[in-house]
Amino acid sequence: MGVLKACGISKSKTKTVTIFESLLSGETFLDVVYDSPKDYIKKYWESFKVAHPKSTPSVNGNVFEMIIYTLLYREGIKPFYTQAKVTYVPNIVYDAILYNQSQPVSLSLKTSLRERYKQADLEAVALKYVHRRSKCYLLTISPEEAASANEKIKKGDIIGLDAVIDCTTSQIDDLIADLKNVTFEEAESKPAVIGNIIK
Repeated sequence: MGVLKACGISKSKTKTVTIFESLLSGETFLDVVYDSPKDYIKKYWESFKVAHPKSTPSVNGNVFEMIIYTLLYREGIKPFYTQAKVTYVPNIVYDAILYNQSQPVSLSLKTSLRERYKQADLEAVALKYVHRRSKCYLLTISPEEAASANEKIKKGDIIGLDAVIDCTTSQIDDLIADLKNVTFEEAESKPAVIGNIIK
């Protein structure tokens, strides 16, 4: 499917597309019936873990990205950029950028955090240095790590991220609802964002 191939999947990640397309008994992500964003993520993630219980962290991460990208598409939150570079923010590739001239949004996508929340926080700080009003979220499916990282945000130990979103709870439903109230757009002709765009 063209949308899947546009979701930042390089030739080295075509295995991810094959795995993703096989997860729900021949249904495409456009056909999947779900009650909430949390439900959509749960359906795909549980199906993936049953079918591939010994998959590598890299494959886990790639499939999680596909789930979030296709969720954004299903919810009409577009355009958005995947594997995105932002002008004047050097040496960083963001998992997803939703561009709005006054307030861009970055999404860092991690199945588990460990120390990787620090990387996401540094990426958020770098984006906010250029786009002061930007919003930066880290999405994960690790409830304990999400709670711990959100405590660090409250204490001021994490300064760039606005929130760590636990995708196993209604936190993701609330975030998707908030994003649906924002008008996102393609970056201007001197692009503020470079990446694969999903429209």
